[in-house]
Amino acid sequence: MSRLFERYKKEIIKELQKELGIENPMAVPRLEKIIVNMGVGDAIQNIKLLDTAKMELSLVTGQHPAIGRAKKSISAFHLRKGQPIACYVTLRRKRMYEFFDRLVNIVLPRVRDFRGVPAGSFDGCGNYTIGLKDQLVFPEVDYTKVERPRGMNITIVTTAKNDKEAYALLKKLGMPFRES
Repeated sequence: MSRLFERYKKEIIKELQKELGIENPMAVPRLEKIIVNMGVGDAIQNIKLLDTAKMELSLVTGQHPAIGRAKKSISAFHLRKGQPIACYVTLRRKRMYEFFDRLVNIVLPRVRDFRGVPAGSFDGCGNYTIGLKDQLVFPEVDYTKVERPRGMNITIVTTAKNDKEAYALLKKLGMPFRES
């Protein structure tokens, strides 16, 4: 069992019950899944860039990425429907908690001029999205083998009913929110 999941089971559920006024411990919000998405728009000209992005994403997440394809054709970008343009990974259970633990404790502090993540990136339904501009903040990625910096979006999906509950959950799990 992941150390973060163990802490969630033993401590955080009880704390959230008191803070949010929830009687049933099964109704306490929890992490459902984490989706890591890396867009590779340059793959339109050079499909090999998608292979390197897949390799880097699999190093970061520990799971084989799926390929995202264009939903419709856009002539201004020379994009055709069905063309591969992204790779993504959906993490659940043990890998999700291990990735979240590494994200909060190792990766985010390595971001240059980091003052915390914005608290306004919730979607209204209890999900949180953060964008990273560079994959080099992950210690698994070897900077000598990286052709060019590539950003990624990390979406944390929770079972929270609203943003207030999701904020409380992520704060207890250790997410470093920016003080406003």
